[in-house]
Amino acid sequence: MIPQFFKEDLKIISHYLGKLITGLGLLMFFPLIIGILNKEWNPSLDFILSSIICFTLGYLFLLNAPKVESLNWRQGMSIAGATWLAAMFLGAVPLILSGHYNSYLDACFETMSAFATTGLTLINDLDHLSYACNFWRHFMCFIGGQGIILVALIFFVKGGSALKVYVGEAREEKILPNIVETARFIWLVSFTYLIIGTFILSFINILHGMNINRAFFHGICTFMAGWDTAGFAVQSQNIGYYHSPIYEFITIFFFTLGAVSFGVHYSVWTGNPRELFKNFELKVFLSTILILSLILWIGFAKSFPFPNSFSFFRITFYQLISGHTGVGYSNIPSKHFLNYWSNLSLLAIIIAMGFGGCSASTSGGIKIIRLGIFLKGIKKEIKKFIFPESAVIIEKFHHIKEINLEDTQLKMSCLLIISYICLYLFGAIVGCFYGYPFILSLFESVSAAANVGLSIGITSPSMPTILKIVYIIEMWFGRLEFFAILVLFRFLFSLRGSK
Repeated sequence: MIPQFFKEDLKIISHYLGKLITGLGLLMFFPLIIGILNKEWNPSLDFILSSIICFTLGYLFLLNAPKVESLNWRQGMSIAGATWLAAMFLGAVPLILSGHYNSYLDACFETMSAFATTGLTLINDLDHLSYACNFWRHFMCFIGGQGIILVALIFFVKGGSALKVYVGEAREEKILPNIVETARFIWLVSFTYLIIGTFILSFINILHGMNINRAFFHGICTFMAGWDTAGFAVQSQNIGYYHSPIYEFITIFFFTLGAVSFGVHYSVWTGNPRELFKNFELKVFLSTILILSLILWIGFAKSFPFPNSFSFFRITFYQLISGHTGVGYSNIPSKHFLNYWSNLSLLAIIIAMGFGGCSASTSGGIKIIRLGIFLKGIKKEIKKFIFPESAVIIEKFHHIKEINLEDTQLKMSCLLIISYICLYLFGAIVGCFYGYPFILSLFESVSAAANVGLSIGITSPSMPTILKIVYIIEMWFGRLEFFAILVLFRFLFSLRGSK
């Protein structure tokens, strides 16, 4: 049972929320600079106005609660849940001012999709969007992939309070003993790969005939959305715009890295590359890729709508890895799923999206470690039936270190697996209510709730308003993994009851 909230909690939560909103206003200076460099004066003014709104609102929150207090768990969880809502509403302001969205709700959908690293989009005429707004879409992916709270840990949240909001953002692992140092390491890894990935992708773009400025812009945006497994693209054709197998291979490499636990990155960076071969989660990840690839390819046994075997592998494997890592990049139009893919092949992609990538990564979904723990739990129960009652059954696995499987871990993993499945089915049922076939509704729902971004064509500016709201809720719940949002709801109901 969550302890009762009090009015004193509101001041503490308001204080940190004010800081985080102010920080969001500061982050808007980056697309503002892009706009000024490209002489996009109207978008630049939009970001100036949006920053002023953030600064004003942040100041009002801080004015109401100027005193800094240490946080308890319920306050930290509430801050995490509320921050993502505030970021959605405020981050959408420059997007709606761009004129590329039918409504403020559509802009909020886009912003939640970016921060939650989903990649589903409701934009109109993406190919003519300003550089400033397009950069903002991808920069939000980069912020959201590491975590909005993770940015704040470096600048705004200190001491014992840091852990409270870190966990609230669905972060389970402390890579380093100090949470702030953990945040700094994650950003160090991300910025290092950002430099490397942007250079490689930009170089490929130049080889394909782009001028240097345009090549760099495409390179940095593609990397930010790829590394953070978001899936937003610079052009409406997504990765298919580049018509380059090499470009696709490079993006696979980087978004697969993004789906790997930062704990594994830390092990490799600190001189322990053997972790790549010993890690239990990576072994399960590779196994699911192989099994689901086989299921997907069997789905094309009766129909082969590809010119050759290379095209078959290039298209099908790209969608599978894109779905499994949660990036949502695609080298085919969404109609290709409808016209050429069997239900079995679609089911393989759905399962891949539902599982997601590794824990403590930029990926969403159930997470492979929880699937592995669930399978270990089954193995442990089978052993209990086989061995004598007096035997002590111990099940171990290696994830950064040797871990004994405990009942608490198993229960938590099962609870989250069930919660995600219920969330997937909830969105699918709503889709069916609006007349979409179940398999298609399930595909889109899993893509939203697992923060993937692959679309079968349901997500569009013309989709029902209620379905837009449902997908926003799914993206929010899926990214924060339920608990922070449930605590936030308890906080809001407590405030209502105290009036």
